[in-house]
Amino acid sequence: MSPETSRTHLFYVFAAGLFWSTQGLAVRLIEASGAWQILFYRSIALSLFLFVVIAVHHKAQTVRAILSVGFPGVLGALCLVFAYAFGILAMQKTSIADAVLLFATAPFFAALLGLIFLRERVRKSTWFAIGFAMVGIVVMQGGAIATGNAAGNLYALGSAFGFALFTIVLRWRKETDMVPTVFLSGLFAVVICYGVVSFDGVGVSVPRDDIVIASLMGIFQTGAGLILYTMGARSVPAAQLALLPLIEVVLSPIWVAIVIGEVPTGIFLVGGALVGIAIVGDALYVPKRRSST
Repeated sequence: MSPETSRTHLFYVFAAGLFWSTQGLAVRLIEASGAWQILFYRSIALSLFLFVVIAVHHKAQTVRAILSVGFPGVLGALCLVFAYAFGILAMQKTSIADAVLLFATAPFFAALLGLIFLRERVRKSTWFAIGFAMVGIVVMQGGAIATGNAAGNLYALGSAFGFALFTIVLRWRKETDMVPTVFLSGLFAVVICYGVVSFDGVGVSVPRDDIVIASLMGIFQTGAGLILYTMGARSVPAAQLALLPLIEVVLSPIWVAIVIGEVPTGIFLVGGALVGIAIVGDALYVPKRRSST
């Protein structure tokens, strides 16, 4: 694959983080819905949006394209739902600061899993960038290192591990169109979320404005982001694939500050700058190395 194509795929993955960074703002704009209700409506919109995308791309072969994902596609979809669900449980059980910090361990998991299962060697620069980004996130949290609820912290680590597994599946089937896998994850999430809200007795009745926001999240924040992520997985190694979207951790509070007026602290901005330097530095370094080989 040419250096130009690799750079394009790096940009896709970075752009996925830009889309995902709007989640915090969207959640803040939602009035009354719980996390599982948000995920329910977001997943419906995600599934419908991706079905249209698949239909436009595959036309008469749409159903065949979805069914052809086979075991790897189903596995990837379940890993993504696993990451969704554990992410919600983490934010319910522990502090957001601890959850965000532990979500950021996904690149470590992806690097190790990629090395074990895909034989993808991780460049020293990428290991350095992952470590540097983690330092930045600790600074963003005011120096705290996951001191909250133990169960919530385990859920957050589980979410990071699930996302890393999804990343490995994408790299495993990098020559295959994996958008149908994301479509299946949306369907699975709809079923799981409906079961949860029904069991809890809260139901799916929420304000109309909340449904609109959650649906827009499904299309733009999650859907568009995951499409870009799956496209980038065709050439971006697993470790970088999980590292680049960490830009969402930096940008998420900035969108909230611009729209709602909640200004982040100075220490947060310092930590965010460190994360940004790690991500952008690694992204710029790798294409340069590739172009010389």
